This record gives sequence, structure tokens and C-alpha cells, in this order.
Amino acid sequence: MTFSVFIPEPPKRTSPPPPVLYFLSGLTCTDQNAKEKAAVFEHAAKAHIAIVWPDTSARGVEIAGQDDSYDFGSGAGFYLDATTEAYSKHYNMETYITEELPDVVSQLFRVDTARAGITGHSMGGHGALSLHFKHPGMYKSVSAFAPISNPTQCNWGIKAFTGYLGSVEAGKAHDATELVATYAGPQVPILVDQGAADAWVTAEHDQLRAKHFTTACAKAKYPLNFRMQPGYGHDYYFVQTFVADHVQFHARNLGAAM
Repeated sequence: MTFSVFIPEPPKRTSPPPPVLYFLSGLTCTDQNAKEKAAVFEHAAKAHIAIVWPDTSARGVEIAGQDDSYDFGSGAGFYLDATTEAYSKHYNMETYITEELPDVVSQLFRVDTARAGITGHSMGGHGALSLHFKHPGMYKSVSAFAPISNPTQCNWGIKAFTGYLGSVEAGKAHDATELVATYAGPQVPILVDQGAADAWVTAEHDQLRAKHFTTACAKAKYPLNFRMQPGYGHDYYFVQTFVADHVQFHARNLGAAM
């Protein structure tokens, strides 16, 4: 698995290692997309926060059908551990993100993986939210850009959960809207930005189900700062516009040396 890392210059020679923000990308992406398009380097450098961009699926394996569509298989791992026979050996993105990658990063770089935040865009936003709820206390700060918030109720999620887990019902264990209802861990603050002109939130193509998630958080009394941004779509121009807010949000929550 390939991943990318940004390590900021320390403010002082004696500065402690920076906290880590994991940035999960969306459908069709690799570790390169958000790194190249999110315009985050300047903000991360100023906030003294390290960024880690993982890939979005297993690579270098041959599985029948994994390259047939943009929303399943290659580039579309959905940040879960697959259980169906064809995918269970290689598509273990949840274990990779929460166990294997932090271990490798901590061994290779001078960073503080105990102070970790997580963010993501679209499918990556789904990953950020669901991994937080599935691993209470692992992330001290959580945010998302236009996340797939209720994947058991949209075509992208239904396809992914059926193919990777065998059923949509099994996907409820990876659905942020379902998970927040029973979550009993630390109430880490969550920031979500959503473009009001995002084509994927229209009535005809609502793949994100943002209202479902905001309603579930309100019912569970979970602290969520959800910001609907007029005029913005689903693209990286949207991410670039608000990424500084997200970096500062994580830096405050992670105690970065700003």
C-alpha cells in the first residue's frame, strides 16, 4: 500500500512531535488526489500538524470485477474490512487505517500518533465518521467534507456493502448515521462542511444523506457543527475553500503548536 505524508518544520528545535491528521480520499482516488488538490500544505505548516494520505483500496491484486466500475473495487474500498470471499483477503482498509498505517508512520516519522485526528472527502468523509464511531477514543478530532453520511440508504453504499460484506444489513456497522445512535464513547467534536449546490445531494441523486446524519446526531445529543455552504459543489474547489478551517479545527483539538 502506498501512502503520502507531510511533516511540518518544527517551530523550535525543542518542539514536540506534531500530531497527525489522517486525510481519507473519495471514490476513484489514490493517496495523490487530496494531497495535490486540497491545498492543505501551507495551513498544515502554520498549524504544525502532520498529514497522512492513505490510498483508498488494495492495489496490485487481481480480483474479477474490481475494475468494472468507479464506485466499487479499485479506488472504492469504503474503509471497511471485507468479509465476502473475493475481497476478504486484500480489502481490509479499516484494519489498515486504524492499526497498520499508524504503526508504520510512528516508526518512520517523528510524529505523535497518540494525538490523531481524521478527516475525509465524500467516501473519505464516510470513512472519517464511521471509523471514529467504531473506534471510540482513537481520534481526538473529526471532520468531513461532503461525507456519505448514511451509506445503507444510498446506491453507493448499498453496492459496496453488498459486495464487500454480503448484505446491506451488515453495512449498518459501518454507517455513521446508524452508529451515532448507539455510540457511548468520548464525544469528540465533529465539523462537517457540505456544498449546497452539490449534485449528489439533489432529490434525484442523494447519495450523501446529510439530513439523516444531522437528525441522528441531534437525537443522540452528539456535538456536531454542520455547515451548509451556499453555491459550492462536490469538487476540490469546495475542499480548498474550507480546508484551512478544518486544519485549524484539528490543530486546536489536538493541541498543535500553532
